[in-house]
Amino acid sequence: MSSVPNSPFLLAKANHWRERLARFNDRFSVLAPILSVALFLLAITAALWYLHSEELARERDSLKRNVEYAQQRVRLRLLERQEVLMRLARTISNDDSDASLFQPRAESVLAQSPDLASLTWIDDGRAIVAAAAAPLLPNSLQRRPGEQLSPGDTESGFALTRDLMQPVYVQPAANALGRDAMLELYLPLSDSNGFAGVLLAEFSLDGLIRHAIPNEVSARYAIALLDANQQVLAGQSIPERNSAGQLLPWTNGLEEYQVPVSPVGNGLLLRAQAWRVSPGLLGNMLFWLVAALSLLAAWTLIANWRHLRRRQQAQALLQAEITFRQAMENSMATGMRALDLQGRIIYVNPAFCQMTGWSESELVGTTAPFPYWPDDDRADLNLYLQDELGGNATHMGHQMRVKRKDGTLFDARLYVTPLVDTTGKQSGWMAAMTDITEPNRIRRQLSAAQERFTTVLQALDASVSVAPLGSTELLFANRLYRQWFGDDTRGHLTLVERGATLGTQYSDDSLDTVDGFAGLPTDSLADSVGDQAELYVPNLDKWLEIRSRYLNWVDGRIAQMVIATDITARKHAEDLAASQAERAQTASRLITMGEMASSVAHELNQPLTAISNYCSGMLSRIESGQISTEDLQTALQKTAKQAQRAGQIIQRIRAFVKRSEPNRSWCNVHELVEEALELVEIEARRRRVQLTRYVQPHLPPIHVDPILIEQVLINLMKNAAESVDAAARPLGKRKVDLNVTRASIEGQDCVRFQITDTGSGLPPEVLERLFEAFFSTKQEGMGIGLNLCRSIVESHHGRIQAQNLYNDSLPEGCRFTFWIPI
Repeated sequence: MSSVPNSPFLLAKANHWRERLARFNDRFSVLAPILSVALFLLAITAALWYLHSEELARERDSLKRNVEYAQQRVRLRLLERQEVLMRLARTISNDDSDASLFQPRAESVLAQSPDLASLTWIDDGRAIVAAAAAPLLPNSLQRRPGEQLSPGDTESGFALTRDLMQPVYVQPAANALGRDAMLELYLPLSDSNGFAGVLLAEFSLDGLIRHAIPNEVSARYAIALLDANQQVLAGQSIPERNSAGQLLPWTNGLEEYQVPVSPVGNGLLLRAQAWRVSPGLLGNMLFWLVAALSLLAAWTLIANWRHLRRRQQAQALLQAEITFRQAMENSMATGMRALDLQGRIIYVNPAFCQMTGWSESELVGTTAPFPYWPDDDRADLNLYLQDELGGNATHMGHQMRVKRKDGTLFDARLYVTPLVDTTGKQSGWMAAMTDITEPNRIRRQLSAAQERFTTVLQALDASVSVAPLGSTELLFANRLYRQWFGDDTRGHLTLVERGATLGTQYSDDSLDTVDGFAGLPTDSLADSVGDQAELYVPNLDKWLEIRSRYLNWVDGRIAQMVIATDITARKHAEDLAASQAERAQTASRLITMGEMASSVAHELNQPLTAISNYCSGMLSRIESGQISTEDLQTALQKTAKQAQRAGQIIQRIRAFVKRSEPNRSWCNVHELVEEALELVEIEARRRRVQLTRYVQPHLPPIHVDPILIEQVLINLMKNAAESVDAAARPLGKRKVDLNVTRASIEGQDCVRFQITDTGSGLPPEVLERLFEAFFSTKQEGMGIGLNLCRSIVESHHGRIQAQNLYNDSLPEGCRFTFWIPI
């Protein structure tokens, strides 16, 4: 008996689960084929991916084995050549060979070693005793006996060989004078006194690849020798595969392998790149065929499923549309009122009832005069109603006053449109009513603000004028404009034309605190960028700052507003300040050269002494008749070279000290740095400080005054040398480094100059006031050097800063950085 009341409940539960199971079966029947196709495509993709990965792994292993084999061949070839050259070096060291016997032996070694480019016998003074070169080496690149090598040519290998007395391989830092990439081998020579020079063997890297790499390796791979910076010195390099300039993600790293070349060291690497790479997974035709068939099957199933769902969705959308329209009608803030053709209210929405305070039952069915009409406006509203029923209502709407049920009034605007039924027949008029009380109040406030704004513009100490483009009409001009230029647009057009000629584009941040658009509607301004210029007006005998902006005038026309401010007093002050700054810069250069006078005198003494010695020697040999024309010509050339060197020093000093107007031009950064270093190196040598520099290649030219920028570089490097000298650093740590690179700083493309010293740094309290005028850490300092440096850099739109360098908590130097925008 107890189960009878529960029977309907059990039946409802059974129907519920039956419906859920049916819906699940429908969904499964649609999704199951799609899922099976997706799993099939995934399985095929995984299989192809696995096979492709296995093939790439085999290619990578083969590449590594071949590269390591080639590296062993190169190593053995270098060791064989080294052994032959060591026997030749021992022959020279044992006095078994002189310059005349060295030539045939060296040529024999070169004939047996096609990868050798030249052999040079150099004594302990870096003078070439004898030299032999391969036949294919150009004459311009061959070394000549009797030449004196400069320390820079052989410093690293020569010094290291002399210290270690062991063979040393050296890879030159750059290919100078058009020489091919070479590998230098220095072998020490000795005699009874110890070190007697070196035997320099130069290997052609191209020849080393051509003769040392097996043919079966070079046929399969592009072989190249790289330096430590991954730059190709010799050999071949395969370009990237795709149009973006990069390898595909799944082949990156599998077609290239590199190993270091021993016994060379020094970052010399042997790299191999495969000529052929296995096709990528996405290039497999089977993959695309399976993918296309799977997508076609999935698209067919989805199309059937969508067709079945469309009919169910149509009914749901119809119900949702009815619910949505009813919700929108009840929630909208605009009041809706419908009249029939006789003028009777047949419908009002909740918003209309809420705005007027009258209920729907109190409004529907009423005729004119309606309850929400004010008593004083009934006659006018009745006339408008007749126009509305006659179809003469304007589409711009009608402004009227509306009376609420409590008697209060508000402003409203009524928009009327015909009401058409489903058969296309007009059955009445639909009106939309909006409350415009607040917009009217805002409009009145804006009108008052506009009046106040006009009053302010009339009282400004700046000329303000507005004129449309392509017209001589003057839309607006304040009192000062009319006082200066009259009542027409000639003054406005003159300012625009001259300002466009002299003006420079500025951002809004560069303007004065007076906003040229104060009070104007910002949503109607044109998007064009404004101009700013300074010009002299002879008729007024004034300097004016001209600022112009384009804007949309109230009638929609594009107009140009020009604001002219009298800056005569400011220009006079700027001219006076520039004159004083120029005198201070000249004084700073004179002070710098005064401090460097003794060093300059010492530097000039060297070429003058050399000139005197050459002249004395020539006179002695001429009197004794022991000089030939060739020797006399050589001595005169050396004398002229020393005289030219002394003249260059004097010209650089005169150009640096000479007072002149700022003259900006496009300058080569490398030349600017070299000219500054010519003066600084004198002071550095006097203080026993080593100057090192790095200037990034291919730097773009900068638009600066070269004398001023040289003054900044000289002042900073001179201060750095004094700091190192004052810190009493040991000789190996007395260094000043100049680093010039291209960088992006604060969103600008700049050339950055960094001067780093190994002094004792600066105290924190000094860093805060370092660039202040008349502040100096030197007892005899005037405190204008760094202040002038900052002024010069900022006048070129750059910035300068200083920071200490620390080793743990101990300062180990200071770095000054300044940058000039490109």
